[in-house]
Parts: sequence; C-alpha cells; structure tokens
Amino acid sequence: MADIQLEKKLNTVAYIVSAAVLLLVVAMRRYKIDLGVDFSFLPPFHASLNALTAVILLVALYFIKNKQVENHRKAIYVAMVTSGLFLLSYVLYHFTTPETRYGGEGSLRVVYFFLLLTHIFLAATSLPFILLTFIRAYTNQFERHRKMARWVFPIWLYVAVTGPICYLMLMPYYK
Repeated sequence: MADIQLEKKLNTVAYIVSAAVLLLVVAMRRYKIDLGVDFSFLPPFHASLNALTAVILLVALYFIKNKQVENHRKAIYVAMVTSGLFLLSYVLYHFTTPETRYGGEGSLRVVYFFLLLTHIFLAATSLPFILLTFIRAYTNQFERHRKMARWVFPIWLYVAVTGPICYLMLMPYYK
C-alpha cells in the first residue's frame, strides 16, 4: 500500500539533500580547506566506486528484468550506498586538493571535455530524480517508480560509467 505521507516527508529530505549537495559542489570549487592530509589517493577510489556503481546498476537491471524484485531492491540499496560514499569522498577531495587540469590535445581533448561536461551536468541534475525514483519504490508506488526509472536509470548509469572514463583520461595529469 502506498505511503503518501512518508513520500511527502522523504521528498522534502530529497530536495534538501539535493540543494545541499549542489551548494557543496559550488563551494568546493571556490574554497579550499587545509586539513594537513594528502588526499591524492582518492581519485582512483572515486573511479572505482563509480565503476562499482555501474556494475551494480546493471545487476539491478538484470534482477528486475527477471522479476527478482527483492534482489533488485538490495542491489539498488547497494548502488545508493556506493554513490553516497563516492559523493562524500569526492566533496572531501575537492575541498582539500587543488584541481587537476586536463593536458591532452586534439580530438582527445574534445572527447574528454564532452564526457566531462555531460557527466557533470547529468550528475548535478539527476541526483534529485534518483532520490525521488528511490522514494517512489520505498513508499510502494511501483508504477510511478517504473515510469521515472525508465529515464532516470540510464542517466545514472551514464554518470557512473563516464566518471571512471574521465578519471582514466585525466590520470596522466595528476601530480
């Protein structure tokens, strides 16, 4: 049975979290905090978390296509956790570490910036929709969940795949 009251409360939380993340991402580009710790080990960790999320999302898709709803639900919970860990780690890294600039040239530069810009834009705009899609299922509104997931899922997957690709392309330029 759909829990509309819980959905309303969780929607509010989703909007607040999405706004807070957006503000943090904007702030981390402008402000740096010196914690006296070298976080240069984090970019490969970020790429690994994103790649793991992509694999988990594909597993979740497999489960739902094969009507293994409980396994799908568990996989999505794991994908939410890996994405959340990525986000926390990513913000920590960018608040404490100077930005690494891409040094490639020619057509690879165009490919890198296309992937990076689409990755950033879709990551920023998809977060509230990922949360809202999750909330629809969590509150037993499965038809609404399915309608949203049809277009939110491929975007989330694209973001999870392009993150590691951008990292691999940027890797030669890390100090």
